[in-house]
Order: sequence, then C-alpha cells, then structure tokens
Amino acid sequence: MNEAPPSVQPLTAADVDAVSALARSVWQATYPALIPQAQIDAMLADRYAPQRIREQLDDPRQAWWVAKQDHALAGFAHAILDESDCKLDKLYVHPDRQRRGIGAALEKTVEDWARRQQVRRLWLQVNRGNTRAIAAYEKYGFRIVESRVFELGGGFVMDDHVMERML
Repeated sequence: MNEAPPSVQPLTAADVDAVSALARSVWQATYPALIPQAQIDAMLADRYAPQRIREQLDDPRQAWWVAKQDHALAGFAHAILDESDCKLDKLYVHPDRQRRGIGAALEKTVEDWARRQQVRRLWLQVNRGNTRAIAAYEKYGFRIVESRVFELGGGFVMDDHVMERML
C-alpha cells in the first residue's frame, strides 16, 4: 500500500486532545529506558496538558503544527521564538510512522516559519540517550554544540545535548 505524503498544517483547537494523546504514546514508546516513569508523567502533565497547549495557540511567539498522513495524526511540532533565535521545542512522530518523512516535513515547516520570523538560528534540546532522534536531527543539519544537565525541580533533570542549525 502506498502512503500519501504527510500534510503539515497549523494545529487547531480541534486537534489539541489528539496531540496530547499522541505525546503520551510517543513518550511511553521512547523514554522509559531513558528517564524514570514519574518524570515522564510529570513532564507530560506539564507540557502536554490540553489547556496548556490551547493557551500557547494564542501566543504569537509560539507555533504548533500537526502532520497527518492517510487522514491520521502522525506527528506534531512546536516552536518558540526567543530574542533572536527559534527553539524547536517539540517534534514527535508516532512510533509506527517514523522513518517515513514525517519528521523531515515537520522540521522543514518549523525552519520555514523561523526564517519568516527573521531568526538566524534554530536550536533544540534532545536527551543524550535518544540516539534515533539525534541521528535524525543530524540528518536535518543540526550539530551538537553543548551537553548539559537541566534541573527540572522535584528531583528530576534533563540530561540533554543542545543542537543547533544556522538558518
């Protein structure tokens, strides 16, 4: 069966609950080997609560997109503008749909948006143990510029690489 290419469009309020659910699926497939379950639960509750996402939709310095393939939600991305840069804050693809160009389509959408905002650098944080994501970001032209531990509170930390790509 030939799959349709992914279509990427801005996230609407109608898709927020589905994005929140997809985040949980992706995180449960990816992070249990890398961080404690309690941290997964806390980060999902903090970053992917539907109300929090809805609030971010009204912030002009933030943007969300969804990727659909064959009429199904396949992935999503979120970016935040700061002083003169753009942080690719979230980019996730359903585990069953990875390695099909969905992540690349989302990354390109974020890059295009960042260029329209006239920023010169796109950057992200990725867990040091998430080798598949690191390889994907390197394929998209990102490079590791720093590795550090970020305190989250509650005894949790993120042990991440900071990656960047100049635009």
